[in-house]
Amino acid sequence: MNLEASGRSIVDDNLYMVLATADADGRPWASPVYFASEDYTELYWVSSPEVTHSRNLAARSELSIVVFDSQTPISTGQAVYMSAVAGRVTGAELERGIAIFSRRALAHGGREWTVADVSEPAPLRLYRATVSAHFMLDKSGEGPRYDHRTPVQLTRAG
Repeated sequence: MNLEASGRSIVDDNLYMVLATADADGRPWASPVYFASEDYTELYWVSSPEVTHSRNLAARSELSIVVFDSQTPISTGQAVYMSAVAGRVTGAELERGIAIFSRRALAHGGREWTVADVSEPAPLRLYRATVSAHFMLDKSGEGPRYDHRTPVQLTRAG
């Protein structure tokens, strides 16, 4: 399987991504969140604006993301690493974003989400990461010491 196909499968088949954010002083924070995406370049999740990763994104919109299957046997795992900027979804984009999030949540046994669920006075908000680059480890060398980060272009197949 080529890296792009493998990357699409990893993003499609896993429910959680890990957000790596930093506060205004550069202190890092990692947070797993359930996510949804249609196109691999816009990733949506729902969070409280009061949690650490949301406060960090309000101060510094740049972040890294990783999606991986934590159940694979040792030394066989693969992940998709992403560079992105993120923030709250507002205005006209909110309806489209919550529809994407809700569709995936329903497919995984969750509930339907609406704009009201992520608008005042509700405690949660919809967030979106816009991905600028995807990477995977190219394991084509001799053993794990030769793994290196390789840019990949993830797009919807077909």
